[in-house]
Amino acid sequence: MKCEILIQNGEMIYAPAVEAGIQWTTERKGAPGKLTFQVVMDSALNIQEGNAVQFCVDGAKVFYGYIFKRSFDKDGLMKVTCYDQLRYFKNKDSYVYREKTASQVLQMVCSDFLLRTGEVEDTEYVIAQKSEMDKTLFDVVQNALDSTMLNTRKLYVLYDDFGRICLKNIGSMKVPLLIDEETGQNFEYDSSIDSSTYNRIKLKRENRETGKTDVYMTMDTEHINAWGLLQYCENIQGKEDGQAKADAMLQFYNTKTKSLRIRDAFGDVRIRAGTAPMIRLSFGELKLDHFMVCEQAEHTFAEGLHTMNLTLKGGEFVG
Repeated sequence: MKCEILIQNGEMIYAPAVEAGIQWTTERKGAPGKLTFQVVMDSALNIQEGNAVQFCVDGAKVFYGYIFKRSFDKDGLMKVTCYDQLRYFKNKDSYVYREKTASQVLQMVCSDFLLRTGEVEDTEYVIAQKSEMDKTLFDVVQNALDSTMLNTRKLYVLYDDFGRICLKNIGSMKVPLLIDEETGQNFEYDSSIDSSTYNRIKLKRENRETGKTDVYMTMDTEHINAWGLLQYCENIQGKEDGQAKADAMLQFYNTKTKSLRIRDAFGDVRIRAGTAPMIRLSFGELKLDHFMVCEQAEHTFAEGLHTMNLTLKGGEFVG
């Protein structure tokens, strides 16, 4: 395994020797890709915050981003923390838009903040109107994606692909990689109705014409009998079809949440947050044999070994 880090400062390009391994982390929502490593401080090595960094493994392009932090210790080591372009999605701004798809919202935000885009799939669903005041760019785009998902049952993943911001349907992000008892050294599985599970949806909207509140409700009596009443309640605005949204939300939330944590699996750089590897594991009477969505991926490259810790959920969106 050949790992290569290149750092560009002006006209100079450095290929520093890395100490104690390299960590690459991605999350599916609300966080940029992160790369951390340590180098020996050397007078010949002149790197600064803002310098571009690229990381390749056996020729595969893994990470492209920028130095955001340097830390120094008494042993003469410098720890470098880098983020990809999604770090700039922590910027805040206000947007009011009408008749736009989530993909158009993403393109608008990237254009405003001079961010490079790659493959952006057409999310198709047109959002009638939305007002986002003093929100992070993550929130602006994610709220548009959430509206799309609740109205179409289609889930999209926002990520940086080696310096290009991309948006893809999660169904197209399956990875032909099998993780089982042999490739995952340790694992833990949770099944829960304690969070993000609702069997009754209640949406309300103020009707200015009648002066009353319109209520849209849907429920699953079978699951109410089994789990008790778990209600989600929200005020909605604009021209959204309240009943259609309530029905879609029930389909999405009226289920157990399932999560799987795998530790020290054999590493594969194709696995990043949003991708879906095949999971084949047995837990007593419970058996998993389907694709699961990666919520977080932590890769470690050290002493010639590549391992990864994964947090995965569900499987409903990847078929």
